[in-house]
Amino acid sequence: MGTICGHSIDEYIGMIRDFHGHLAPGLLIGGFMVDLATKNMPAGEFYDVLCETATCLPDAVQILTPCTYGNGWLKVVNVGRFAVAFFEKYTGAGVRVHLDAMKLDEYPEIRNWFLKLKTKQEQDKDRLIHEILTAESRILGMSPVQIVEELIGKIKGGKIFLCPGCGEAYPVKDGDRCLACQGTHLYR
Repeated sequence: MGTICGHSIDEYIGMIRDFHGHLAPGLLIGGFMVDLATKNMPAGEFYDVLCETATCLPDAVQILTPCTYGNGWLKVVNVGRFAVAFFEKYTGAGVRVHLDAMKLDEYPEIRNWFLKLKTKQEQDKDRLIHEILTAESRILGMSPVQIVEELIGKIKGGKIFLCPGCGEAYPVKDGDRCLACQGTHLYR
C-alpha cells in the first residue's frame, strides 16, 4: 500500500477522522487526488488550489497542504464536479485531477457510491473503502490546465465601513449597506 503526501494510509485515515469527524469515502479518494496533483507540480513552486465541489474534497486539500479556505490559497467554485486543480499562484498554469467515472468498471462499489446508484444505507462501506485503497490513483484522470485570470491571486478585502442599518463592519464593495441589511438572510 502506498502513501498519501508522505503519510502512511493509516496516518491519513487518522487525519481524516480528526479533521472531518469520520472516514468519508470522498475524503479518502481526495487524498489520492491531492497526492497525484502535488506530484505533478514543479518542486519548490508556490501554488493555489481550485476545488470544483464543496463536498469532502476541500477538506483533503486543507489536511494535506498549506492551502486553506481561510488563507485564500484554496478557492471553491462549486460546479458539482469531483475535481481539483493545483496551479502556480502567479501564472495559473497547473494540473487538474478528477475522479474518472470511465475507470470504475473494476470498482463497482466506488461506482455505486460516486454515481449514487445505491443509497448510503445500501452501500457496503467496508467494501467501498477496500476498493478505494486498492484503486488508489488508478481511478483518477489528470490533465494540464490554465486557470482563468479572475481566479488567479488573492482577492483583496478592500475598505471596511460600518453598516448604517445594523452597525456591524462590512466590505464597502458590497454597497451602501451590508449584504444582510440588503436582504441576504442567514437566520430566521
